Amino acid sequence: MGESARDGEPVVTVELRDHVLLIGLNRPAKRNAVNQEVLNALAQAYGRLEDDPDAWVGVLYAHGEHFTAGLDLADVAGRITSGENRYDADEAIDPWGLVGRDRSKPVVAAVQGWCLTLGIELLLASDIRVAASDSRFSQLEVQRGIYPFGGATIRFPQDAGWGNAMRWLLTGDEFDSAEALRIGLVQEVAEPGTQVERAVEFADRIVGRTAPLGVRATLASARRSRVEGHQAAAQRLVPDLTALFDTNDASEGMASFVERRPAVFTGR
Repeated sequence: MGESARDGEPVVTVELRDHVLLIGLNRPAKRNAVNQEVLNALAQAYGRLEDDPDAWVGVLYAHGEHFTAGLDLADVAGRITSGENRYDADEAIDPWGLVGRDRSKPVVAAVQGWCLTLGIELLLASDIRVAASDSRFSQLEVQRGIYPFGGATIRFPQDAGWGNAMRWLLTGDEFDSAEALRIGLVQEVAEPGTQVERAVEFADRIVGRTAPLGVRATLASARRSRVEGHQAAAQRLVPDLTALFDTNDASEGMASFVERRPAVFTGR
């Protein structure tokens, strides 16, 4: 057990609740700074989200006052710069979506307090983001002589627009939740203490109203457009739709429409 986790608790908590996998950073004594132990545990939690058929949506949050103070660089710098595999388990999935297996299931993220450096990059790698109104953000690597290497240089301009992203990437200045909402880093601002509940509400809406295979196909199509371009995504629209029509969930969706009742999806 990591010395900076709470006594008797893991550095990342994982709980499956009604098809929602709750993933909690749990190093509050260190402001949830991410060391190698947290990296491994978080990647394994994302691996479970991907591989557990009962987990349809993930919710990423943090215990304590702060989401994360960022990377514990002294602990992990050597492994990162050496080019070694940053995760120990084969089933792990990179939470920043930069190496290894791709994640196919949605993640809703909730933040509060400080959300620094790779914490912002965790948001950018997730799909729906909620921030408590007391949240503070900074992509401050350039103030430390390095630069963001967890995806911010790739995704921040895509999500916020070039000028908005460069305003914060090139200065490392601090910004608040109102600015995060304005530029699209988060989709909603909540009262402090309610951000996780709100994120779970989004996850529950996905679980309760949609077909898991349809959700995954939607994510895959949107990401393909972003990474591979319009034409690559357009070419897959009809073939992927045809494959969905052959699933039990599509049959259930059609039957529920005809019978005017809520659909009961199973992910098959």
